[in-house]
Amino acid sequence: MRVAIVGATGAVGHELMQVLEKSSLKFDELLLFASPRSAGSKLTFKGQELTVQVTPEGAIDADVILASAGGGVSKEKAPAWVAGGAVVIDNSSAFRYDPEVPLVVPEVNGEAALHHQGIIANPNCTTAVAVLAVAPIHREYGVKRMIVSTYQATSGAGQKGMDELLTQTHMVLHGKQAGHEVFSHPIPFNVIPHIDAFQDNGYTKEEMKVAWETRKIIGDEEMKISCTAVRIPTLRTHSEAITLELERPATPDAVRELLSRSAGVEVRDDPEARMYPMPLTASGKYDVEVGRIRASLVFDGGIDLFVAGDQLLKGAALNAVQIAEYLQEHGALKEEQRA
Repeated sequence: MRVAIVGATGAVGHELMQVLEKSSLKFDELLLFASPRSAGSKLTFKGQELTVQVTPEGAIDADVILASAGGGVSKEKAPAWVAGGAVVIDNSSAFRYDPEVPLVVPEVNGEAALHHQGIIANPNCTTAVAVLAVAPIHREYGVKRMIVSTYQATSGAGQKGMDELLTQTHMVLHGKQAGHEVFSHPIPFNVIPHIDAFQDNGYTKEEMKVAWETRKIIGDEEMKISCTAVRIPTLRTHSEAITLELERPATPDAVRELLSRSAGVEVRDDPEARMYPMPLTASGKYDVEVGRIRASLVFDGGIDLFVAGDQLLKGAALNAVQIAEYLQEHGALKEEQRA
């Protein structure tokens, strides 16, 4: 049983290795691949030094490929990986909107992974964080409309995004003008309501991803969703303010109790104790924090809430590994050969 990571030297690649170290996934060998620039570098996994190889043009001799090298690489190479016998769990947007490719968050629609045809898509990080809170509410009360405002960390743009925040903040603190390459404007001490390309309808592609992917994962194409996505000067963890109009009225206490027994969710909701979701507390956690649960002042019987989730984990690496674990637990992947 071989597992391969493509894009092993990137921010998500590093997180994949750390998650695999703690995972229940049973496998014999881990293979690491990246671009020619990173080939030959050494990474440590479970105390063993592994050499990063150049991602090949053809098949990879692995049972599971965790791909996080960008949509272009996945689009070009994943069909060959599948033809070689691998199951590809892809972290890019290359296949998310293909009706033949399941888009999976295991706590919400894990069974969809069992119907794959070689490729399973990992959702956008913002979507993954949101649906863990929204899906249980939808199942219980029915969500008619969902309005989201996001507060997205620089790691959503990869390691280079985090590096730009740190280097340019240093510049500002030393009396120099901040520059920008990764983001559309300087990020230190600023918020930027622009993530990904603007679309013809005035929304950005990031905002539309939340709408498209939430509907696909939850399985309700009638849900009305509007999102405003904003980049903020933090390193990791995306936060989101979510307003829900419901088909059947809910109370904050009932939603709090529902989410407290929902997989992948940690309810942090005690304003008097100053306990609520924050990047400071959610970073590094597997569960998504949910709090500030209150009755909507706009929609009768509706709910407002706030979530914070580590998008390098549940929004990327953790979710991908959990998909592989789900497949193995349901007999859709072989297990390790060595005891």
